[in-house]
Amino acid sequence: MLIYDIWFLFIYMFFLGNLIFVSKNKHLFVVLLSLEFIVLSIFFFFFVLLIFIDYDMYMLMVFLVFSVCEGSLGLSILVSMIRSYGNDYFQSFSML
Repeated sequence: MLIYDIWFLFIYMFFLGNLIFVSKNKHLFVVLLSLEFIVLSIFFFFFVLLIFIDYDMYMLMVFLVFSVCEGSLGLSILVSMIRSYGNDYFQSFSML
C-alpha cells in the first residue's frame, strides 16, 4: 500500500509541475521554479526506484550534476534578463 502512495505522490508532483509550466505565466522566475519542481519530482522517482530495486546511487549523482547545471543556466539567463530589461516579464522584450 505504501508503494502506491509513493507512486501517486510522484505522479501528482510531476503533473502539478507540468501544469504550472504550461499555464500562461508572465514571469520567467515562475517558469524556472516549475522546471525545478519537475526535476525534483523526477529525482524523487529515481530515488524510490533505485531503492526499490536495490541498486547503487551513482546515477542519482549524475542526474544531480545535470540538474544543477540546468538550474544555474536558467538563473544566469534570469539575471541577465533582469539586468538588461529591469524585470522578468515575458512581454517586456521582443523575441527578435
